[in-house]
Order: sequence, then C-alpha cells, then structure tokens
Amino acid sequence: MLNPELLLSFLGASFLIAVGPGPSNAFLMAQTFANGRRAGLHCALGFALGGVAHTLFAVVGLSALLKASTTAYTTVQYLGACYLAYLGIMTLWQSWQQNTVADSCDDKPHVQLKKQSPLFQAMMTEVLNPKVALFFIAFIPQFVDPTLNTSTTVQLAIFGLLYPILAFPVDCTYIYFGDKIARYFKRNPSAQLWIDRLTGLIFIALAINLLL
Repeated sequence: MLNPELLLSFLGASFLIAVGPGPSNAFLMAQTFANGRRAGLHCALGFALGGVAHTLFAVVGLSALLKASTTAYTTVQYLGACYLAYLGIMTLWQSWQQNTVADSCDDKPHVQLKKQSPLFQAMMTEVLNPKVALFFIAFIPQFVDPTLNTSTTVQLAIFGLLYPILAFPVDCTYIYFGDKIARYFKRNPSAQLWIDRLTGLIFIALAINLLL
C-alpha cells in the first residue's frame, strides 16, 4: 500500500519534527505547567485531532487553497493569532482575579473560574494555524509514490494520519517531564499564580510568533 523506503523516511523525519522544540510543544508544556498532567494529555489529544482535521483539509484541497490565496492564509493566520492572544489574556486575567480573591479573603474558598477544555484549545490552535496546513501540503506529499496502485489521495491520507499518531507518544513524554517540573515548583504556595502568568505570556508569545 505504501512504499516501504518512503515510509521509513517519513517516520524518521516525522519523529525528528515531533521531538524538536516548537510552538506546539511550548503550548503543550504551558498547559501541563498550569493545569497538570491530565490537561496536558487532553492537549496532546487535541493536537492529534487537529492533525486529523488538517489531513482532511489536505485531501479535499482546502490546504492548497490557503497556499494559493494570500487573503485566505492571512485570514486564518489572524484568527489563530487572535485566539491565542485571547487565551493568553484570559489566563492572565484569571490569575489576577484569583490573586485578588486570595488577598481579600484568605479564609474563604478560592473562586474557580471556568476554563475552556485544553483539548478544545489545542485543537483550535492547531486548526487555526496556517503554517501547519502548509506543512501538510509541503512535507507529506514528498513521501507519496505515484507509481503504486494505491491512489495518491489515499497515500496522502495515510501519511497525514500517521503523523499525529507518531507525535502523540512524543507529546506524552513532554507531558511527563513537564508535570515533574511543575510539581517541583508548586511546592511553593505562590508558584501556581506565577505559572499561570507565565502560561498566559507564552500564549501571547505564540500569537505573535504566528504572525511572523
């Protein structure tokens, strides 16, 4: 169904890309630091679902549209940046609100503000990143063998689905060590507030990076 040599090359290249530091890993670590291992796992699953969505986009040609249309690319780019900036601002605001409540009334339970699901946040961040879309239409087709009986569309879909499957255990490794580091810092009672603030700043930095 797939060219074995191209498959091995794809797996090797994908592993190196997944392991290498990047915006997705920064987002994943920020969620793990702020909300724990469970949130990190949900985030990793959200990125995997985002990868599946981009595979579908690539198969039906929507990713190619982003590459061909400057307007479409810019629109998605700004939507993604605005969403990340929104997450960052809300995280900082919630951290400030929790700190205010703690300072004004230490003997009362802290207010727990409702947060969006890390899975949804990660999935939307991935889907609204046009650079990921371009990755799928620029990187994956290099491993498609047009001489095989299997159609190029099917091969593209298989490779596209293999990438998030391969990246998921790599993300879990980041989550494991990120949770260990977070637990160390959270021994300080005020550490959670600073971790939340750092998380918010990371989200805002990722929004700026998306526009570059």
